[in-house]
Amino acid sequence: MNGWNAVPGEPRPGAGHPPARTPSGLFPSGPPARPTWREPYPVTGAGVAAGGATAAAWLLLFGLLGRDVPGYAWWTVIAGGLAWLAAVVLVRFGDRGVATGIAIVTAGGWSIAAAVVAVGWAQSGDWPLW
Repeated sequence: MNGWNAVPGEPRPGAGHPPARTPSGLFPSGPPARPTWREPYPVTGAGVAAGGATAAAWLLLFGLLGRDVPGYAWWTVIAGGLAWLAAVVLVRFGDRGVATGIAIVTAGGWSIAAAVVAVGWAQSGDWPLW
């Protein structure tokens, strides 16, 4: 026989193994050619929601300290400034999802305060903040 001595029933060398194919590239078969960079703290919906809820409660508590339109507006500006400082620290050293929620809700809170000031100004004809 062609020089191959095998036990009966043993497959021939190469039998049962498909020939090696070169992948087309459509479905890569190995690791990527370049390493991928992953976020150490990925932004998640839960983090954004937690930051938003915390900022809403923070602005509400500070807004309730104001007894009139100017007091409400100034307390909201101060609370929003402190919240944004916390968001900046979180962006640099913590969870950016929470910082995003804080920033979004704080901007909304400032918009509400600006609308309240504008309505008060329109009704009285006098600038309410000084």
